[in-house]
Amino acid sequence: MSGPDLAASIIPVTPFEQNCAIVWDKASGEGVVVDPGGEAPRLREALAKLAVRATAVLLTHGHADHAAGAAELAESLGVPVIGPHRADAFLLDALPQQAARFGMAGRAVTPDRWLEESDTVAIGGAAFEVRHCPGHTPGHVVFVNVPARVVIGGDVLFRGSIGRTDFPYGNHAALIAAIRGKLLTLPDETLVLCGHGPATTIGDERRGNPFLRGVA
Repeated sequence: MSGPDLAASIIPVTPFEQNCAIVWDKASGEGVVVDPGGEAPRLREALAKLAVRATAVLLTHGHADHAAGAAELAESLGVPVIGPHRADAFLLDALPQQAARFGMAGRAVTPDRWLEESDTVAIGGAAFEVRHCPGHTPGHVVFVNVPARVVIGGDVLFRGSIGRTDFPYGNHAALIAAIRGKLLTLPDETLVLCGHGPATTIGDERRGNPFLRGVA
């Protein structure tokens, strides 16, 4: 990352190997936990080892592998849950049922703050812009810091792939439109922290992602 003095640690959690991200401001030691799908004790241990003081739990969307551990972790840390967009409320309400289908534990969660397009969230002294990117889920959001050239992207864009849209509420056209209008407008060197798998850059996906061929 460039710009603000930010750091990130990626901790895969749940049987889905979902990339929970701890992102923090190195100057203040304040940070957030993004998408804690489970394994709250392990995440608390990671925070302690990194000497990061969590100020919030952020959610990109309401799928169990990203959100089933949010209520437990936020409660134990005494911090708010922020995000996603309210359109994912039905998924957050059903987290216990979602998680049980995959042999996971999970609690329903109602965010302390829902997010809208162009809202901002603070990570230490750095402001991240909220961009609503529906398609994988109706209320999916990503967090963008242009000076740091980083996107916390959840399940919108992956290295060589994009988020699934074969759910009853999925929308492939909406996802492609969000990627085109809200991510591919960023500089090529922008780092994308993905919800699964390795990180990538906007430029790499613009040039080589087979799902984005012909997308300006």
